[in-house]
Amino acid sequence: MKKQDEQKLRLWQERLSVNESAYEDEQARMTLREELYAGSSTIRAIVAKDQKTETPHVRNICAELIEAQVDSNIPAPKVTARRKEDELKAKLIEDMLRNELDRLPFEQINDMMERTVPIQGGAALLLEWDNSLRTHTTVGELAIRVLHPRKIVPQDGVYTGVEDMDYIILKMPQTKAYIQRRYGVDVSDESEDDPEIKGDDGGPSDDMVTQYMAYYRNQNGGIGLFSWVSDYVLIDLEDYQARRLKKCATCGAMEPAEDLESLDAPTMDGTPPGGPGTMTRKGRKACPYCGGTKWESEAQDSEEMPNPVTRSDGSTIGGMVERVVLDETMVDAMGLPMPMTTLEPMRVPYYKPNIYPVILQKNVSVYGKFLGDSDLDKIADQQNSTNRLEAKILDKLLKSGSFVTLPSAAHIDNNAEDMKTLRPDSPADMAMIGVYTLEGDVQQDMAYLAQIYEEARQVIGITDSFQGRADRTATSGKAKEFAAAQSAGRLESKRVMKNAAYAALFEAMFKFKLAYCDEPRPVTAHDDQGNPVYEEFNRWDFLEQDEAGEWYWNDQFLFSTDDTAPLANNREAMWQEARMNLQTGAFGDPTNLQTLILFWSQMETLHYPMAAEAKQYLEQQLEQQQAMQMQQMMQMQQAQAQQMDHAAAGLDQGTANAVVQQARAKAAQDVMAGAGGQG
Repeated sequence: MKKQDEQKLRLWQERLSVNESAYEDEQARMTLREELYAGSSTIRAIVAKDQKTETPHVRNICAELIEAQVDSNIPAPKVTARRKEDELKAKLIEDMLRNELDRLPFEQINDMMERTVPIQGGAALLLEWDNSLRTHTTVGELAIRVLHPRKIVPQDGVYTGVEDMDYIILKMPQTKAYIQRRYGVDVSDESEDDPEIKGDDGGPSDDMVTQYMAYYRNQNGGIGLFSWVSDYVLIDLEDYQARRLKKCATCGAMEPAEDLESLDAPTMDGTPPGGPGTMTRKGRKACPYCGGTKWESEAQDSEEMPNPVTRSDGSTIGGMVERVVLDETMVDAMGLPMPMTTLEPMRVPYYKPNIYPVILQKNVSVYGKFLGDSDLDKIADQQNSTNRLEAKILDKLLKSGSFVTLPSAAHIDNNAEDMKTLRPDSPADMAMIGVYTLEGDVQQDMAYLAQIYEEARQVIGITDSFQGRADRTATSGKAKEFAAAQSAGRLESKRVMKNAAYAALFEAMFKFKLAYCDEPRPVTAHDDQGNPVYEEFNRWDFLEQDEAGEWYWNDQFLFSTDDTAPLANNREAMWQEARMNLQTGAFGDPTNLQTLILFWSQMETLHYPMAAEAKQYLEQQLEQQQAMQMQQMMQMQQAQAQQMDHAAAGLDQGTANAVVQQARAKAAQDVMAGAGGQG
């Protein structure tokens, strides 16, 4: 290891140690919260010299109240353009993000976050560009992982947000084979530094090690990455989100431009495909200048575009451009270099996100805390009291029962027969025989147990109506709806924090696509009629030129979540809305065929079963009805014309002709008017 690398390693190891020490109290509470959610039977002493330390029966109110809040709805993206001319681009970004929500396992991600966030007070998502996900025509895809707060070591003293930190350190459990395969570093002799981050029992594994990944803000405002395992440095990239070109480690010549892999983007662990730093690329040709086979990656701020690329609107960008340079070999009369025109490839800047890939979702924001407020911290006392009372109630019930008094010389057969034999020696002994029943009074305990449960629910803000339970305080449907709305209002802060986290995630996903998605990617959307529309997300559409001729990337869009998406995604609710609109006459007369066709067109858009067949049948009925009406009108007009012909027979020739022409013209006009009304 180089001395400079060793100094960096020691620096980051010291930072890890200092910040872990400052964060250890919070990490200790994380263990207690997980135990409470799992149903801990431990009883914390309530009175002095309390000998009861465990309960044989646990009513897990912590898990019950956490599960009552689980929201399976995944927030949908909403993108707003800051300029009028960018509205179509904003719609395209929105559709692209919806496609990514379908491609990525967001159902599992959301399910994990819905429990981790209220239990621990917060959790995070790690967004990276995985360059190893390749198809025949594309290189790289977005990848998202859930970060349990155990895996996060924040910078001590900075609790306002991840973006305000100078650095943030992640602890990732990895297999030794993965480290060897990914980085070319043999860590077979190392052991896990922090096995608890894996969850479960937290026991160490012989095949695992702990990889540390420190993301930090570099001097230019970009994001750097330093990663290590034990005393082995894996990654040291000052500007890891930058695009990189390969250069020969021997002579420094850049890799040939025709090699498509020369434009490398960072992968999930921040390295170009093949490993960090100096590497030998499998299948890569030797350096054409010196024959060397080792290549080094070098960050690039801009790229050359010798060949034009096509945008979505058909326009092109790039190619060779004329530039005026000074020729040192030719001088004018004053001895100054003469200008000359040359063709050079157009050069444009690379886009860099310059944001931390860690997106934090808080439960409820609390001043001075990195994570939000944990729900289990609020009801830990209620859970402990519940455990204590459950144990007390069981003791009373199990120690209750019946016993019999007998004289010392008497004996009763202990068998399963109904008739027992007893032989008392005297009437006095017979008088000593008696049966007594002891019943433990648990009514007061049960009443207080119910009171504790109500306390826990009220602290969190969950009512019977919210849980779907019988609510005797709400005597009507409107009252139940109001009670649920009140509870939802108390829980609205958690939904706002979830939406804020997803809005930040959507913005980061767009920026990563803009930075690393070189090829146009297909995007599926729907028009206003519900018909599928096939578009492309082309990052070159966002490269623009200002008045001074400078090229820049247009990322000025506002990201939020669509509050109407849960209803729009609930097809059954939308079907009910459509039926209600039909019954109330919102579409028109419910008995009119055209109204019914409009209704079934909307139901077809909402993917109602057999809606297309119903719509087609009604359209055929309408066509037949219109044809019959047209035929009847033509017959009526012909009969009217004949009557006019007969009536005109008694007039002179000129007058008769005028009357007949007038009648026929009026008949034709009536036919056209009738046809137009039916159309």
